[in-house]
Amino acid sequence: MAIREFEDKLPDTHPDAWIDDTALVIGDVIIGQHSSVWPFSVIRGDVNKIRIGSHTNIQDHCVLHVSHDGPYSPGGHDLQVGNKVTVGHRVTLHACRLMDNCLIGMSATIMDGAVIHPHTIIGAGSLVTSGKELPGGYLWFGNPLRQVRKLRAEEIDQIEYSAQHYVRLKNRHSD
Repeated sequence: MAIREFEDKLPDTHPDAWIDDTALVIGDVIIGQHSSVWPFSVIRGDVNKIRIGSHTNIQDHCVLHVSHDGPYSPGGHDLQVGNKVTVGHRVTLHACRLMDNCLIGMSATIMDGAVIHPHTIIGAGSLVTSGKELPGGYLWFGNPLRQVRKLRAEEIDQIEYSAQHYVRLKNRHSD
């Protein structure tokens, strides 16, 4: 794994977190307990901070970045990923906020200032545009994004299962 300091800010990973040897984590990044970062993912907290909660998995080839303070983005935007979040393969998260218990489908993109509330599933390939706020408890899909329907109880359980599965899998990789 490559943990790289940027301007005196070194990523802080919980001892129980697991980061694949091919992943790159740079700058002002905190990764919580039992979280995992999978092959070829890049988490770049160079111009703002990134916070990843516990029991969260960032799957293969994800890109996580932030926006800087500038004339078109006063104050910039950090990136916050809550607890028990599954971020599928090839997802791009850019300066957004994902609250607890979300599942982000493969190749989805979530842009600056977007807020995803708890118990949300975003379908594979979806685009969440800048500033969009998604109420929790729903399946969202598409480009343009649309609310498909309310989540069923078993889908909410699936979000929890996915987070637990990746904790077990990172433990197997750690051994």
